Amino acid sequence: MKVLITGATGLVGSEIVRQCHDKGYDVNYLTTSKHKIVSEHNYQGFYWDPSKNLIDDACLNGVSVIINLAGASISKRWTSSYKKKVLNSRVNSLRTLYKAIEKGSFDTIASFVSASAIGIYPSSQSNYYDEDCEQVDDSFLGEVVSKWEEEIDAFKVLNLSVSKVRVGLVMSNDGGALPEMAKPIKYYVGAAFGSGDQWQSWIHISDLAKMFLFLGENNLRGTFNGVAPNPVSNNKLVREIAKALKRPLFLPNIPKFVMKAILGEMSYILFASQRVSSKKIEEEGFNFTFRNICSALEDIYGLNGFCAQKETAIEKEYAS
Repeated sequence: MKVLITGATGLVGSEIVRQCHDKGYDVNYLTTSKHKIVSEHNYQGFYWDPSKNLIDDACLNGVSVIINLAGASISKRWTSSYKKKVLNSRVNSLRTLYKAIEKGSFDTIASFVSASAIGIYPSSQSNYYDEDCEQVDDSFLGEVVSKWEEEIDAFKVLNLSVSKVRVGLVMSNDGGALPEMAKPIKYYVGAAFGSGDQWQSWIHISDLAKMFLFLGENNLRGTFNGVAPNPVSNNKLVREIAKALKRPLFLPNIPKFVMKAILGEMSYILFASQRVSSKKIEEEGFNFTFRNICSALEDIYGLNGFCAQKETAIEKEYAS
């Protein structure tokens, strides 16, 4: 099988590439940086510039599955100009891909799998969201994801199996949110945000990459939440990271106004609460390797026996 990946050199894309090669799949990838183009027997780069609707159509030759991860990071200050970049990078990437597929004769393409985000769900500490929820969060993120998904749905007319992965908090030591959360904890200044009661629907990067491939391999259609089965509160997540790093937590939770002063509107993502279900993808036969945050952190930090030690400590506490 040959897979075309946009965003292949990013955090999630790199893990998908690794898993593709482990399975013997060839990978084509699109990049906006010509110096990142390499040509190997199972890893071939192609240039594109979605802002100008430019793409090397040869990237689609022999491809069975397209995985779209393209889009500017939301983890930068949300100035008005950067907000436009966040939205346009997603919309333009999809439209450029769509036009390339539409005008060509690429009979091998069967499945189109695109990233989306759980940011579409309204922030709530009481709701438990599944994919049937039609409400959209009244924030910048809600607006972005809603328009993003409209563009993804357009691919259905191309007779492809189209699926969307609403990605949660990606847990990895190589990038994303976890190293940023762990940094202050390592230096003894870590703390939860706000009340700390907001839900964090997370997923180990290995499971997320596996999910993208699972959807493509099985030609599944529809929307799926890219989250692990057991969401945690921000308080619990910070505590578990501190335990894994063997650091104490003694500072009070950080108030909203402090983070808003530092990050501006982008601070919203620290306090938004989305408790999201993974039941739909599991009903399709997907098996998570990391179902709880303890096992995920144990793997990420190489802490063999960390979870077992925790369980033993809890058992002793209940026995006393």
